[in-house]
Amino acid sequence: MQTLTDPLSTTFAALADPTRRGILARLAQGEATVTELAAPYDLSLPAISKHLKVLQRAGLIEQGRQAQWRPCRLTPAPLRDVSDWLGQYRRHWEASFDRLDDYLQELQASPPATKRGPGGPRRTKGADR
Repeated sequence: MQTLTDPLSTTFAALADPTRRGILARLAQGEATVTELAAPYDLSLPAISKHLKVLQRAGLIEQGRQAQWRPCRLTPAPLRDVSDWLGQYRRHWEASFDRLDDYLQELQASPPATKRGPGGPRRTKGADR
């Protein structure tokens, strides 16, 4: 197995699992304990802890210490890096959609074309003589 050293790759790998995305969505609402994070899932606490370790290694969450509790909290910096990376492509998509919109408006503004079959305009017998 290849070790991911690129922070962006590590973040994407952590986000690849729906359980981990669900945990992040819950933490976006505020701190939560491991037990609270495990509640919606049919997983053992050790399984949830493994997911939390993946999120911690990616820098997406932190675990504090309050007496016997270890509340988790979201650390959004890696998500900002993902957003910045995707932003490059967002500009491309928006430009493509703008060109498509311009083309569609141009089509709507032009008069309707005469109907032609798949081979182009129909010729009548003797028309090319």
